[in-house]
Amino acid sequence: MTSTKEPMANVRIVTDSACDLDHNTADNLGIEIVPLSIRFGSEEFTDRRDLTVDQFWSKVAASKVLPETAAPSPGAFEAAFRKAKDGGASSIVCVNLSSKLSATIGAAQLGAKAVADDVLVTVVDSLSITMGQGTMARMAAIRAAEGHSHDDIVAFINDLIPRTRVFGALDTLDNLKKGGRIGGAQALIGSLLSVKPLLDLSSGAVEQAGKQRTRSKSLAQLAQLIASAKSNAGRVENVAVMHGNAPDVDHLLDLIAPLFPRDEIVVGQIGAVIGTHGGPGVMGLTFNLPVT
Repeated sequence: MTSTKEPMANVRIVTDSACDLDHNTADNLGIEIVPLSIRFGSEEFTDRRDLTVDQFWSKVAASKVLPETAAPSPGAFEAAFRKAKDGGASSIVCVNLSSKLSATIGAAQLGAKAVADDVLVTVVDSLSITMGQGTMARMAAIRAAEGHSHDDIVAFINDLIPRTRVFGALDTLDNLKKGGRIGGAQALIGSLLSVKPLLDLSSGAVEQAGKQRTRSKSLAQLAQLIASAKSNAGRVENVAVMHGNAPDVDHLLDLIAPLFPRDEIVVGQIGAVIGTHGGPGVMGLTFNLPVT
C-alpha cells in the first residue's frame, strides 16, 4: 500500500463503545469514543459514563432481566465530530461497529452529514466488534499521529477489515437469542443446555464456528482457530483476548502462549455493548492476518 504523509494534517479518529478500547489507550491516542446506551428493564445507562465495565458485569450478575443496547443518536456523533474539529482536527475518520449488528453506523453517517460543511468525516464500517474494531481504531490513530493523510488512513483500515478475525466462546446463548442477533448460529438454539457454542464474527455477522460439550474444549477449539490461521498464513498480528468477567481467561492465554508471545497479547474486559449480547463468561479472540 502506498503511504502518504501530510505533516500539517491532523486527522482524528472517532469510534463507538463497542470497540472495547480501554480508557488509557483511547486517551493517549486521542481517540474519541461515542457511547451506546445500555438498558436493564426501565433503567438506562450511557456506556462507559454511567456504567463502568465492572459495574456492568456486577449488574448482570444481580439483575433478573437481561440487558439491551441502543445505538447512539446522530447528535451524539455530531457533537463528537464538532469536538474533534474544535480541538484542531483537519479531518475525521470514524470507525464503527459492524452494520450487520447495529444501527450505530447509520447514526454516525447522519452525524457526518450534519458537519459536512465544516469538516470532512469519513465513516468506515469495521464489519467487526470488540477489539477487532478497537484494533482498527488504535492503529488508525497511530498512523494519524505519524502524519499520514486522511485518504491513507481510510485505505489502511479498509485493507485491515478483510484481514481481521473475531471469534467468541459463549457460556450461554440466552443473551444473543434475546437480542435478536443470533444470525447464522440459529441452529445452536436447540441444544442450548448441552453445548458450549463458538461463534465466528469475522464477516461482521454472527456465524457458527463450532460447538463443544465442555468449556475447556471450547477454549481449546478457540486456541486451535488461531493455530490454524498461523499455520496457513505463516503468522498472525495484533492478538487480543477479551472476556466477560471470565475466571478462566488465564487458561486460554496459556493455550495461546506457544503460538504468540503472551506479553504481546492485549488482554481486557469485554464491555457492556458486546457483553450484553455475549453474556457472562464470554471469551473473545481477535487477531489480524498479515498482508499477503
